[in-house]
Amino acid sequence: MEHGSIALATLASPPVLFFVLGLAAAFIRSDLKFPEAFAKGLSLFLIMAIGFKGGAEMARASLGDIIPVLLAGVVLSAVLPALSFGLLRATTSLPRVDIAAIAAHYGSISIVTFIAASDAARMLQLETGGAMVAVAAAMEAPAILTGLLLAGAAGRSGGLRLAEPLTNGSIVLLLGAFAIGWISGETGMAAVSPLFVDAFRGVLCLFLLDMGLIAGRGLVEHGRKMRPGVVLHGLYMPLIAAGIALAISRGLGLSPGNAALLMTLAASASYIAVPAAMRLALPKARPALSLTLSLGITFPFNLLIGIPLYFTTAQMVPGGVQ
Repeated sequence: MEHGSIALATLASPPVLFFVLGLAAAFIRSDLKFPEAFAKGLSLFLIMAIGFKGGAEMARASLGDIIPVLLAGVVLSAVLPALSFGLLRATTSLPRVDIAAIAAHYGSISIVTFIAASDAARMLQLETGGAMVAVAAAMEAPAILTGLLLAGAAGRSGGLRLAEPLTNGSIVLLLGAFAIGWISGETGMAAVSPLFVDAFRGVLCLFLLDMGLIAGRGLVEHGRKMRPGVVLHGLYMPLIAAGIALAISRGLGLSPGNAALLMTLAASASYIAVPAAMRLALPKARPALSLTLSLGITFPFNLLIGIPLYFTTAQMVPGGVQ
């Protein structure tokens, strides 16, 4: 596929268009909504599917392939919050505790953004390795620790709070499904293909419709309270992080597909695991601020602009073949 058509193909895909529909419904204040239990079930299915497929792909790879990119992901997760913190300190007048909480969000990852990028890679027929699923899981906790250190709260956070991301239901399911896929391999994948492959994009459409509703309503309710410097951070921080990840990807010799996924992970911002941890560890931080930024600004930006840009850039810049 030509580079100029990558963005159009991604933006015109049904999952992205359903997300836009959700945004539009929220902006016109429609009463369209999903039952909470149904929405949660959709997210559990997607996480299980992406974990299982990643594990099945890993069954064909050597363990040595995963270690360099896994370490790169951990380093990115630990370092990116410090960069985000410094930029916010220079461009806003927010309290230190709010800046640290926001910074932690921008070192961790959005598993839904990663799932959308994985779907884009499949649509573009780009090969990706199952190792990226493990990288996604590894990038949750380091950012939280860095955020607490930046807030000066590490000494008060307690071991349980720092370990909480590792016991988060999404991470447990992702890692568990990854292990099951790895153990069962291609035979297991063939057995569940009708569920995890054939039905995947349809379920993703439903889920992104709901995410569009949530993101749009967050912007309607809290968008006017966001200062320009904070809003801009939600737009330029993903690009900076993706650029750093691209440089690392080329140093590791990753394929365009894997490079784009690492760029997406670095550019995404958590709105599940990190908010839960920050609520406990930094009770004075304002969750509405960080959540509106990560879910209402950065998530739509990545879905509509970022992912097409990351895949286009990853294929244009010379790299490796892993």
